[in-house]
Amino acid sequence: MPADEERPRQRGSYAKGIARRQEILDRAIEVFAGRGADRTSLRAIAREVGVTHAALTHYFGSLEELLVAVYEESSKAGRSRVESSQDVSPVEMMIESARTNRQVPGLVQLYSSLVASALEEDHPAARAFATARFARLREQLASRVRTQQRAGRIRDDVDAEAVAALVIAASDGLQTQWLLDASAPQHEALALLENLLRPTAA
Repeated sequence: MPADEERPRQRGSYAKGIARRQEILDRAIEVFAGRGADRTSLRAIAREVGVTHAALTHYFGSLEELLVAVYEESSKAGRSRVESSQDVSPVEMMIESARTNRQVPGLVQLYSSLVASALEEDHPAARAFATARFARLREQLASRVRTQQRAGRIRDDVDAEAVAALVIAASDGLQTQWLLDASAPQHEALALLENLLRPTAA
């Protein structure tokens, strides 16, 4: 009987914990939107978010885990909107994703910082994030390529996986150029890539 009485209380505590984590994450997103993705300590972020360092480490463990959570949560709405339509071409999907990211200050910088960290030693959270993201994107984009090849919208003499990898590389590289120079023709270059993938007229 005592064990049964504890279960609702435990479930209630779990739900409160999830809500508290989301509350901290929402506040952290506001902080990063205002200050960008400059590297700083978890303790300094805790002060800006308005929680103790212990609370922040309890829910996120490390600075990188927090940064991954901030990026994933910030880009979730735009990603689900773009990915829901199967009529969108792989290049259009990346153009819309880039456009959505640029609407959230600091999000592009945060993504670039995570990918850069993933290439270094002792950054397991960043590496896991980047590896999983690239694998997921390659799979999704390759599937779209095959669908559009069958529909005659993309030339059928190109490998779907190679196209997917190329589109991701072009999108990420152009984002980096845009970070350094806002006049870089990010969307125009991606549109050119899409034109190159279209079937040639008979």
